[in-house]
Amino acid sequence: MVRLPGGVFAMGTNSGFAFEAPVHEIELSPFWIDEHEVTVGQYSVFVAATGHVTVAERLGWSGVFDFSNGEWKVVEGADWRHPVDPSLVAPDDQPVTQLAWEDAERYAAWASKRLPTEAEYEYAARGGSLGTLYAWGDELVPAGVHRTNAWQGHFPERDLGQDGFVGVAPVKSFPPNGYGLYDLTGNVWEWCADWYDPAYYLDSPRRDPRGPERGDDRVIRGGSFLCSENYCRGYRVAARNHTPHDSGLDHLGFRCARSDEAAR
Repeated sequence: MVRLPGGVFAMGTNSGFAFEAPVHEIELSPFWIDEHEVTVGQYSVFVAATGHVTVAERLGWSGVFDFSNGEWKVVEGADWRHPVDPSLVAPDDQPVTQLAWEDAERYAAWASKRLPTEAEYEYAARGGSLGTLYAWGDELVPAGVHRTNAWQGHFPERDLGQDGFVGVAPVKSFPPNGYGLYDLTGNVWEWCADWYDPAYYLDSPRRDPRGPERGDDRVIRGGSFLCSENYCRGYRVAARNHTPHDSGLDHLGFRCARSDEAAR
């Protein structure tokens, strides 16, 4: 994990989607956050230790993006070990996906950690940048060098794979941000602790906001390999999204955080 000092930062954007506004000042306490997404290998240790059975495994199916037709499909037997097809086992260095919110939260509790708040996630994703679109600046592909795993081309027709990947990439495949953190934008969306409210920014607490008390969906952050310039552009540091808490998808994973006092 990497310790972040916290402090004051400007959260949100006034030039994105309405639910990403307004820009507002937030003050965060110091906290720790995982260097990269939780991997298949790490999750397998948790499952072996606890016997946890995920929501997708209990249901017997999950959602998989079909690159051949640009649509989502239900795949019987898709789960965290087999995120795209029951005959294909995910490598240990790949971000673990196909997890519902409770599957991520239970791992975090087992590891004596927790899921990051949405504010912590954006602060970490910015990597110390001030007001830029991306953690590395305002140009998506500076000097022709891809800085994140995203979709090149017009979504959903075809991913050109110019960043070296079509679909998920192993963790740490791209350079870290200014805080030494990997994949906080692009690769896979990541669960946050917060319930989602599109108007939450209008009256959220200034100090250590933790989201609304209730909701229908949970916040997800960071974008994924399905994000393109013509679609959600979720790899922007201020981008936010949401999904039902029981979603299991092959482009949705998580990482953990820990309060500073809990890490001593």
